[in-house]
Amino acid sequence: MSAQSPPPAPTPPWPGLRAVVAGLGVSGFTAADSLLQLGAAVTVVADRDDADARERATILEILGADVLLGEGATERLPADAQLVIASPGVPPGSTLLRQAGQRGVPLWGDVELAWRLRPERADGLPAPWLAVTGTNGKTTTVRMLDSMLRAAGLRSVAAGNVGTPVLEAVRHPEPYDVLAVELSSFQLHSTSSVSAQASVVLNVAADHLDWHGSYAAYRGAKARIYERTQVACVYPLADDEIEQLVRSADVIEGCRAVGFTTGVPPVGSLGVVDGVIADRAFVAGRVREAVELGSVHDITPLAPHTLLDALAAAALARAHGVPAAAVRDGLRSFRPDPHRIALAGRIAGVDFVDDSKATNPHAAQASLSGYESVVWVAGGLAKGAQFDELAVATRERLRAAVLLGRDRRLIAEALRRHAPDVPVIELADGETGARVMQHAVTAAMSVARPGDTVLLAPACASQDQFRDYGARGEAFAAAVRDRQDSQPPPQ
Repeated sequence: MSAQSPPPAPTPPWPGLRAVVAGLGVSGFTAADSLLQLGAAVTVVADRDDADARERATILEILGADVLLGEGATERLPADAQLVIASPGVPPGSTLLRQAGQRGVPLWGDVELAWRLRPERADGLPAPWLAVTGTNGKTTTVRMLDSMLRAAGLRSVAAGNVGTPVLEAVRHPEPYDVLAVELSSFQLHSTSSVSAQASVVLNVAADHLDWHGSYAAYRGAKARIYERTQVACVYPLADDEIEQLVRSADVIEGCRAVGFTTGVPPVGSLGVVDGVIADRAFVAGRVREAVELGSVHDITPLAPHTLLDALAAAALARAHGVPAAAVRDGLRSFRPDPHRIALAGRIAGVDFVDDSKATNPHAAQASLSGYESVVWVAGGLAKGAQFDELAVATRERLRAAVLLGRDRRLIAEALRRHAPDVPVIELADGETGARVMQHAVTAAMSVARPGDTVLLAPACASQDQFRDYGARGEAFAAAVRDRQDSQPPPQ
């Protein structure tokens, strides 16, 4: 379906508006600060009561907010609330949000608030958004896109679920030309008027089911990114499920569906021909012609999933009008963030690779697919995920598995069912941080052979044993360095 133009996004008169912000992480703090600057009367409620929350609460109280922290703080919606802003981590079934729904109080997330607060640029228009979501690959795609936009001479920023908070980006004193926006399913759940210039769902696999309640609800949140898209709904040609999301979206009249593939692109798509990234979507003679956007060897690191990320980023950039040369230059200058397929070291002919960012089975499968013979280091918090499909898809590549963390037995059981010949080493409970990763690296070295890759692709979240996935990756790299230092010099 198509609409004639983006629907208006009416905003309330901010001065004196009684707003409640649920959550006091980065998004909640930024939302409360923005509302206070607009003159709203702000109450912040958060279950957490740690040092970071208290520090943020002190700042907001100085600025004029009322702040309630700790157990029970989110159990009751203030009677005079006129707007609720929910941080991404606040689940839709929480008591506060249910009360807002029952009383008809508007419920937004920080992304919806940011969209309604977009300032006009010198040309009288707000900066357009190029929006990215997916179970995996969002951050890489957004950063590749930002690199392409900057290579075109545009004032751009990677914002949203990565980098700069989207509220901070839209309220920057010097407005950006364009925003590359990463949106999580949590953020998309509470959007209602966002109208991206171009949008993409990279992939959808079961994740965060503990938050959304079902796969259908999770997928439905992802699908919201296509609603009201103006120029191009970008999607992977090989994924019929995502294609159906595009077909079902209510978009702006004139918006096109643009596919991408690692094969030869059909008309209206981007793809690869003899190692050349080719555009047959954003070129006048696309029925018979294609535009070269660079080579697959411009991508670092080159892997099946990073190639798909690059194609998606290129499609979004081209939808914004970025020249072909800038797409190429942006890819050449892009370097991935830490803990994404990063070589941590090499010991006795064995590579050790840190992909700690692979925090769900779909991401781990993509990571494992890039290596022929793997000692897999995995485990942590499963977040409701299952591992049978992952075990079936990767069993031929596994030399062995070293499992750690609270939900490691779920992975072990899946391997026993579908890959019974793969040796499994389970690390005992009780250790965290550097010590557990030292044991993991030692165990991996005991089974690895020259030419193997020891791959940290946990398929799980990290917070049972580490601060976050970054701390987990750093512990892995440090353990590898320690073993390198202890190896005897070559004779």
